[in-house]
Amino acid sequence: MNAPRNRWHMQEPVTSEGLALTSNVRALRDAYYANARVPSPNGDGFLEAIGVRSNDNGTGTVLFECSVSSLRYELGIPRATTEERQAVREQQGSGVDPTCPRHDDPPRRLQRTGTALICAACGVRYGTPT
Repeated sequence: MNAPRNRWHMQEPVTSEGLALTSNVRALRDAYYANARVPSPNGDGFLEAIGVRSNDNGTGTVLFECSVSSLRYELGIPRATTEERQAVREQQGSGVDPTCPRHDDPPRRLQRTGTALICAACGVRYGTPT
């Protein structure tokens, strides 16, 4: 006799998207770049980075989870400026493995992903590998 079929495997997967952080974004980004604690917009707890996405347009998205409420938030990271891309090209020209210009302590090496150099910590695309 056939057992009843569970339909759990037919459900749509839960998205990993969070609520967009829109207030005090610059201070939140600066805290993230400095590897400091990022305060939660709830006022309680801190945001813990749980994932990073690189977007097709060169920007990045960091997914956070609040340590108190378990709410998820997204922080958009803007694309590389001309000066930042130039700094990466200079590092490549000098024979050094390029690092992300936005992360100083500790420096983060850029990952060669396909035809792009991407920071694994912020998801920003900085150019092409040489």
